Amino acid sequence: DHMWTVIYIAPTKNIAERYQQALAEEGILAQLRAVGSSHQPHSISTEILVPESEAEDAHEILTNIIGS
Repeated sequence: DHMWTVIYIAPTKNIAERYQQALAEEGILAQLRAVGSSHQPHSISTEILVPESEAEDAHEILTNIIGS
């Protein structure tokens, strides 16, 4: 059973999905979890979670994406 850990909080679901896709391409399974109010579905922050064992790699991948 994986312990899931939040590695990033994206400002929108679209951005979170883009990062999730990028992680998938690197072989890392990520889950998305919406945070906050459901009254404004498009401006909800979205947590990106990965298995704890992958957190370091995933964080590095995201840092590279965000930094580029």
